[in-house]
Amino acid sequence: MKTRVCRLYGQDDLRIDTETAAEPGAGQVLLAVAAGGICGSDMHYLSEGGIGTIRVREPIILGHEASGRVLAVGTGVTGLAEGDPVAINPSRPCGNCRFCAAGLQMHCLNMRFNGSAMRLPHEQGLFRDRLVVDAAQCIKVPSDADLGAIACAEPLAVCQHAARLAGDIAGKRVLITGAGPIGALCTAIAAQRGASEIVVTDLQDVALEVAVQMGATRCINVRRDGAAMAEYEADKGQFDLVFECSAAEPAIRSAIASLRPRGMLIQVGVAGDTPMPLNALVAKELRVQGSFRFNEEFGQAVEAITGGLIDVLPMITQRFPLEQASEAFVTAADRSRSVKVHLNFHR
Repeated sequence: MKTRVCRLYGQDDLRIDTETAAEPGAGQVLLAVAAGGICGSDMHYLSEGGIGTIRVREPIILGHEASGRVLAVGTGVTGLAEGDPVAINPSRPCGNCRFCAAGLQMHCLNMRFNGSAMRLPHEQGLFRDRLVVDAAQCIKVPSDADLGAIACAEPLAVCQHAARLAGDIAGKRVLITGAGPIGALCTAIAAQRGASEIVVTDLQDVALEVAVQMGATRCINVRRDGAAMAEYEADKGQFDLVFECSAAEPAIRSAIASLRPRGMLIQVGVAGDTPMPLNALVAKELRVQGSFRFNEEFGQAVEAITGGLIDVLPMITQRFPLEQASEAFVTAADRSRSVKVHLNFHR
């Protein structure tokens, strides 16, 4: 069986190749991929040849956000059958290291994560028509589930993990800096969990329009209306909780200025070394919590989507067939017109 794959050979060198799909072995399933979301890491691999110190050192199939249908099952697989629609979890912790033993699988010392160039050989990704994965990576979803929405389970899991670290959100005043996919999903979670106020900031109106659909009570384009944040900085700050999703220094400074004393900043966005106003952190006794990937939250994200608790569809702004992957990546990189861009694989 032939399959098309979206393979990156190096910076700005993305190609659609054709190869033979493998047969499922013991404990594995063969999937027909339905939809895949382009993530910021995929875009960094393409435009910069890597992310920070992580470099693309050999050809790599991109993609770690995807859904599909089971085409065949290998020996020993139970609970999955031909035709079943599934969410695909790209995270494969070893289960044996000290962090896995402590229930911190997102910090696994031997993590294998689809579409990641961190290890060598690279972990090949999910952007292909047909692929074999471990059956344990698949969560069966209802037959009528929207597989485009299901492909958003991975970024939603990232945000579910961040929300778990934040604790009880009900009744809190929440600021979300950065209205990309992660910011949009954090907005939806904050709304679903009963935040009393959700203010979202960004530089792009398109992203903020999506944030409104995801549950924001107020959106501020800080490129145009940055002065509007002054009211939230008054009297040592007004917000109880910030989900910082931009990793931009001005946004981080604004977030810290807007947090009340003993408020909490969850840092979800990632970048290189970024200056922070330590005096304000100390003087206001703020709590700063990093948030990285997910574990059991992937299953929770699938349940939130299929159960109607979180509507992810407003953030999917464009869809492209796989053969137009290059155009899809260009669109995804243009934040003035996109939030989450999907590739569709069925032909």
